[in-house]
Amino acid sequence: MLLKLLFRNSFRHKLRTILTISGICVAILAFGMLRTVISAWYAGVEASSANRLVIRNSISLVFSLPLSYREKIRSVEGVQLVSYGNWFGGVYITEKNFFANFAVEPRGYMALYPEYILSPDQEEAFFRDRKACVVGRKLARRFGWKIGDNIPLKGTIFPGNWEFVLRGIYRGKDATIDENQFFFHWSYLNETLKKTQPRRADQVGFYIVDVANADMAAQTADNIDRMFKNSFAETLTETEKAFQMGFVSLSQAIITAIRLVSLVVIVIILAVMANTMAMSVRERMHEYAVFKTLGFGGGYIGGLILGESLVISCMGGALGILLTFPAAHVFSRAVGDFFPVFNVAEETIYLDILASFLVGILAAIFPMWRAMSVRIAEGIRRIA
Repeated sequence: MLLKLLFRNSFRHKLRTILTISGICVAILAFGMLRTVISAWYAGVEASSANRLVIRNSISLVFSLPLSYREKIRSVEGVQLVSYGNWFGGVYITEKNFFANFAVEPRGYMALYPEYILSPDQEEAFFRDRKACVVGRKLARRFGWKIGDNIPLKGTIFPGNWEFVLRGIYRGKDATIDENQFFFHWSYLNETLKKTQPRRADQVGFYIVDVANADMAAQTADNIDRMFKNSFAETLTETEKAFQMGFVSLSQAIITAIRLVSLVVIVIILAVMANTMAMSVRERMHEYAVFKTLGFGGGYIGGLILGESLVISCMGGALGILLTFPAAHVFSRAVGDFFPVFNVAEETIYLDILASFLVGILAAIFPMWRAMSVRIAEGIRRIA
């Protein structure tokens, strides 16, 4: 009976209630989408392994490291596997077709990243062919690539026209894995550089290391850096998560701005909801006075107002959460080049629910106080 009363009170002024629910729906949808954008920015960090270390030149990623470091790194205690690669920075047809592409040492790299799932026959074909490449299934779908296709890339960091044969299409083990990457043989790049730019040959952009014990990652990283201290190419070794965070920190101002906007959205809809509840309580003040005359206490009246506020805010919030998933799907298709992983996280849904409840509770506080504190005589005088 009480729940029925709350719904009837909520929709006593149907147009106002529908508009308020619509406003809350849009606000929760916007809040959820903004939080999903932030989650997408941190997708690489969340997918990082605690057992992987990244080694780069201590000055900057722009500077390379000698290939001869590989065996020395392998000899460090705690190191199980070493691979290496270069950011290639190639362009497919036009500059608009941006995607991450790397020259990697194939066998070690694929062993280091078991989350890239490739069928055994495709993996073996990739290993055998020096001009072979492997791409993520989202990237293959984007350009309509199929196994056996010839894929040309125009080099930017490494000038020239480079030809590759697609030998494998990998998928991620879960939704957090980037399926928009392109990998090919580092040896293909290196052999070409020996002919065209000998000074750039036998140089790698980064090393990837798998450590036996994640708890010893910091000690292993320190041992590696001390080994190359005072050399002509000193190293900076950090966990994969710290390495990814370095890129995210470059956009910290943007991320902070998005967080602030998401909070502003909630504050605005809170003001709208508070106005709706204030109007509703003001219109029914004489009813609350009658309730008091019949012996109902202020707590009961306050509960009715709070319940009505929560019904409206939760209905709007639920509708906004339901619309978040199709909206995220559409947004992902539109900006997949910039956010390879764009999924609505559980945390975002929990934040949406929390925001809906907070709006409902906070918006009801002042109207509750007004209704609970009004004198019976003053309330009855408002009867038309």
